[in-house]
Amino acid sequence: MKGWALAIVLSMPTAAMSQSVAEQLNDYPTAARADYVFACMVTNGQTREMLDRCACSIDEIATILSYEQYLEAETVLSMRRVGGERMSFFRSASMAENMVANLRRAQAEAEVICF
Repeated sequence: MKGWALAIVLSMPTAAMSQSVAEQLNDYPTAARADYVFACMVTNGQTREMLDRCACSIDEIATILSYEQYLEAETVLSMRRVGGERMSFFRSASMAENMVANLRRAQAEAEVICF
């Protein structure tokens, strides 16, 4: 192995080395993908065509956002539905806005591709 290649391998985080390429690209748990598909189908119709389109949609979102980013944005959206003064942070903080905006952009791109 060439010296530079060995240096790259040795500098990689252990977790990245222990995961296959497929695992690194597919960091969304199956249950999270299924939840998205079920909710999408409830909104758009419960047909085989919608199953394919909704599955395509979450797959596209997963190529744009890491699961951590997706989960953070979904958490912000969930917290916004809760009333009360304590939850106002989730409605007004720029960090929370950016998380949701990134999710919305990913969803819009997925919609163009899949629907």
